[in-house]
Amino acid sequence: MAILNKIRQRSLILILVIALALFAFVIQGVIDNPNAFSNSQGVVATVNGTDIDVTDFQKKVKNYQDGVGGNISSTQAKNAIYNQEVRKIILDAEYEALGLSVEKDEMRDLLKNSFQSNPEFQDENGNFDVNRLNAFISNLKDISPDSAPLLYAGRTININYDSWTNNEQSIAANSLQQTYYNMIKAGVNTTIAEAKDEYMADAKNVDIRFVQIPYTTIADSLVEVSKSDIKAYMKEREDKFKVDASREVVYVEFKEEASKADEDAIKAALIKLKSDRAEYNDSSGNTDTIPGFDSVKNVAEFINSNSDIKYNDAFVTAAQIPAVAKDSLMKLEVGEYYGPYRDGEFFKLSKMIAKEQLPDSVKTRHILIPFLGAASAGPDVTLTREQANKQVDSLYNILKTDKSKFDDFVTEYSTDQGSVDNGGRYDWFPYNRMVAPFRDFSFNGKTGDMGVVETAYGFHIIEIEGQKGEADVYKLATLARKIEPSQETLDDVYNRATKFEIAAKDADFNVLAKERELTVKPITLKELDENIPGLGSQREIVRWFFEENREEGDFKSFSVSGYGFIVAKLVEKNEAGLMSVEDASVTVLPEIRKEKKAKMIREKIKATSVDEIAKNQGQSPKTAAALNLKNTTLAGAGVEPKVIGAAFGLEQGKTSKPINGEKGVYVIEVTKLTEATELDNYTSIVNRLNATRRGAVQGKVYQALEKAADIEDNRAKTVF
Repeated sequence: MAILNKIRQRSLILILVIALALFAFVIQGVIDNPNAFSNSQGVVATVNGTDIDVTDFQKKVKNYQDGVGGNISSTQAKNAIYNQEVRKIILDAEYEALGLSVEKDEMRDLLKNSFQSNPEFQDENGNFDVNRLNAFISNLKDISPDSAPLLYAGRTININYDSWTNNEQSIAANSLQQTYYNMIKAGVNTTIAEAKDEYMADAKNVDIRFVQIPYTTIADSLVEVSKSDIKAYMKEREDKFKVDASREVVYVEFKEEASKADEDAIKAALIKLKSDRAEYNDSSGNTDTIPGFDSVKNVAEFINSNSDIKYNDAFVTAAQIPAVAKDSLMKLEVGEYYGPYRDGEFFKLSKMIAKEQLPDSVKTRHILIPFLGAASAGPDVTLTREQANKQVDSLYNILKTDKSKFDDFVTEYSTDQGSVDNGGRYDWFPYNRMVAPFRDFSFNGKTGDMGVVETAYGFHIIEIEGQKGEADVYKLATLARKIEPSQETLDDVYNRATKFEIAAKDADFNVLAKERELTVKPITLKELDENIPGLGSQREIVRWFFEENREEGDFKSFSVSGYGFIVAKLVEKNEAGLMSVEDASVTVLPEIRKEKKAKMIREKIKATSVDEIAKNQGQSPKTAAALNLKNTTLAGAGVEPKVIGAAFGLEQGKTSKPINGEKGVYVIEVTKLTEATELDNYTSIVNRLNATRRGAVQGKVYQALEKAADIEDNRAKTVF
């Protein structure tokens, strides 16, 4: 009781202590995560002042993934929705400025155009029924957020009300976009003067004499390039040298691969399966003899119980036998083995079960009678298996005495849409084309045979109409074991990765890797990267290297599913902005050297004619004929657009001043100028240029709008 009284007396002090502790906890969180209270945490991106909300974004990502059936990764879905939302914000601003919108009546017409061929929204006469569409939408709204099935693009998808409204918005957006681009295209035209220039660029040509003083005539060592030269070059061309944030990383791999001992054990286990083995039976108290591959009667059951690949009871042709062992397998007699042999990710032991000669291909006709539960049975199928069997027997009995009714029965009874229009026929199909019962009847019988078989699709009345060719076929029983590392090997890989990570704390990463005979692999990561070459999707690894508290020299071991482990180290942090001078020098140095060499060469040129310059510079004059502005390749020199452009600015007989080209400094003399005959009409060229320019509008206009937009991308901090 005394203790409680003391607590009450000091309650204010206690409250202050707790408050200070909570404050310290919050402050520490802010230090660890400076963006904790940033608005960017709930905003995927801000485009021209408009936010993309993270909750709405995630919902759209989910709907998008559901719509494509999970065929893309989460990162791909997020990027697709991000691009979609950015595009929408940018273009919506354009539509608003122009007063463009989709009104209710227009929206109704757009929905009709989109869904008029959908059977779910057609009346009994096959005409579009807006009432059925409205009823479907109303039902989606009532059952929201649950989904309803919808036949779309030939397949059934599940769609909820949110997805439907997003689809409507997409249809409306596409309509607005088309209107917007059509308005721009209407303003894109080609003048007669432009058409004439286009024609002249191809039809007008010149012949020249020229001398080239290659840049290679001056050694690189004679040209000094400073860091300030590189910086000045980059400043003049800032857009070319802007880069995203990146991380230079090196890593070593510890792969979970089967060792030589593991492989030997797998092969030994396969060989052991050939022999009978004794096994104690707990129930009977006796020792049973379990048949091995040598003596087992039920081969299919044995293979399925002991192999990583199920038994295939079909004959195979030579082309279907694994290439790595084809010759050896084909030479086997019935009952003989080959293996163990490696085939991809498996060791295999194969036994020849049978060898035969069968037709190379067969022609049949058939009638398919499905029943409830059969594969691909449509909603109109009402017969039970027993009823379908009875109907087939009835039809078969009639056909045994009168095959002339076969075509009529196909039309009236068969549900196989792949053959009904061809009288139920399948023309000359190879052995492994059809399901097993259908195949076996067709290839094991003879021309003229007719019979009934059951497959997963129902009952078939089959008649063999022809067989041609002969092919050797083989039935092989193959025990397969996947080549996988043992637990001992997995433990060893984990231990080696762990020991390397621990040792790297006090040792040089590269030296340590060399001592342990590991290859150090470099890689450049960008903040939104998903895949690492050779390792697949590894967002966790990329994210770790871009955490705000990450420092150069930090390293960590990562588990890579289905691969093993890597230990990766951060070598260099490069923030977004201009490329570093060191990185830029790879591309900039040759260009600056070229500029300085050009200046040095020009200073050495004192003569004014091609021949004199060539003589003074130790070069030979060259000629080039029939040059035009459409082809910028100069024979004997390479691609030189400035040189060819200069030629068309000279009069015949005139010599140019020195021209800085791609491969050297040039002086040219126009020896012949061939003028083109003007056309009476340039309409065809105008039309061609109009089509080309208007075709490029859509991509170029949006690229320009996106480049001009103010975009703050927070994906890496919010959803990646």
